Amino acid sequence: MEFITRIKEEFNLTVLMIEHHMEVIMGICKRIYVLDYGVNIAEGSPREIQSDQKVIEAYLGAVDTDA
Repeated sequence: MEFITRIKEEFNLTVLMIEHHMEVIMGICKRIYVLDYGVNIAEGSPREIQSDQKVIEAYLGAVDTDA
C-alpha cells in the first residue's frame, strides 16, 4: 500500500485498482466504485461506501430487521 501511494503522489498519477481486499482499498483510494456482477452499485469516498446499504447487502447479505 505504501509503495502504490508513494508512486501515485511522487508522479502525480491516477491509479486504477481492481482489488477485493477492503483494507487495501480503504487505505489507498479517495474515490471508490463498487461493482456487483459487473453493475456499478455505488461510488463515493471510503466513508460513503462503508455505509452504503446496497454495498452492505451485496457483500455481507441482507440484514433481517424482524429477527
